[in-house]
Amino acid sequence: MTSTLPSSSPPWPNPNPFVSPQNPDSDDRSPISDLSDISAAVTDADNDERRAQTTTAAVTTIQNINPNPNSVDSSPPNVLYLSFNQDYGCFAAGTDRGFRIYNCDPLREIFRRDFTGTANTGGGIGVVQMLFRCNILALVGGGSEPQYPLNKVMIWDDHQSRCIGELSFRSEVKSVRLRRDRIVVVLAQKIFVYNFSDLKLLHQIETVANPKGLCEVSQVSGSMVLVCPGLQKGQVRVEHYASKRTKFIMAHDSRIVCFALTNDGRLLATCSSKGTLVRVYNTLDGSLVQEVRRGADRAEIYSLAFSPTAHWLAVSSDKGTVHVFNLKVDSAALGVDRPRGASESNATSPSAVSHLSFIRGVLPKYFSSEWSVAQFRLQEGLQHIVAFGHQKNTVVILGMDGSFYRCQFDAATGGEMTLLEHHSFLKSEENF
Repeated sequence: MTSTLPSSSPPWPNPNPFVSPQNPDSDDRSPISDLSDISAAVTDADNDERRAQTTTAAVTTIQNINPNPNSVDSSPPNVLYLSFNQDYGCFAAGTDRGFRIYNCDPLREIFRRDFTGTANTGGGIGVVQMLFRCNILALVGGGSEPQYPLNKVMIWDDHQSRCIGELSFRSEVKSVRLRRDRIVVVLAQKIFVYNFSDLKLLHQIETVANPKGLCEVSQVSGSMVLVCPGLQKGQVRVEHYASKRTKFIMAHDSRIVCFALTNDGRLLATCSSKGTLVRVYNTLDGSLVQEVRRGADRAEIYSLAFSPTAHWLAVSSDKGTVHVFNLKVDSAALGVDRPRGASESNATSPSAVSHLSFIRGVLPKYFSSEWSVAQFRLQEGLQHIVAFGHQKNTVVILGMDGSFYRCQFDAATGGEMTLLEHHSFLKSEENF
């Protein structure tokens, strides 16, 4: 991994001043060099974000400014990447021209950066990750004409409208995750964890083949929990950094394609390539606390999302239906190790299974499954991601075609969700 500033600041005499405890593999990581101003930028960004937490104000003090105004194209761009920020109040879209940041409620474009037409670049952004609502973002090039190399993570400071540093690798970056104190970079078979303020390498993890860049981190301040694929099919690795404990969970028999973590890191939802069952685990002891069924047919799961209170779980897939499940787990009670056998008693309790549980073991498992309480129908085959809205019992759905849906479900009766609003977020904000 190499880190540099876009300015002409000289490199440190030692080309590799930060040494990982596990001796970094030179096949993945290049020598590191100076990144002198990122600490101040991150500190300022963190302070700005904390001051803005109680509002839904702009992500940055600069709104709707295009760094290349002469190259504005009136036709909508192609979406390459979508992601919510850590509190689901905003979302980011990487396009074949640059990136855009939106507020979710109300839906509003905060700002955009279109790079198309700049010297020797195509403008494509394949990964864009926000850091809550502050001005710091992580960018990776993407598409047929990427703005940045696919093996680099660019640290973008939107107050300065420029990259203030980069992390460079010898293989393609699959995804990035941000916390206020950490940057996590995911490659095809390795994960690197860095201190945000100085980009010191803290940890590296080897994984099974991970083409989707699966990785999630907790967001509660203090100790970090990180989940990623393990070293074998169907296995999840959980890193508890406060206690320096590693937990391996054999979550599925098939390859894991999607998972989600609560912000406190206590609950983990996983789904395999079969796409029929979603399992919820206690990350502390690795126990299965609930299992829900999306459907009987195979499906590709696109996203999983917990509600802020972990009372609900949303799932989207290529079948075109968003499901909402009722979780019967007390996340606050998972902070201590449970006695051996507690997970088994919870999994078979009446509150965790369907009304057909009395014939469990006689009929196939399918008949004792717990099904979703609410559903919303979308175009089949189109990729969508989901999150829970800030309004009570609402779900926000984003489509790779630029579609935005806000739906509401009835927590008591369930059934089909009610559509509250539908927009194309790629259109100018006055059309919302």
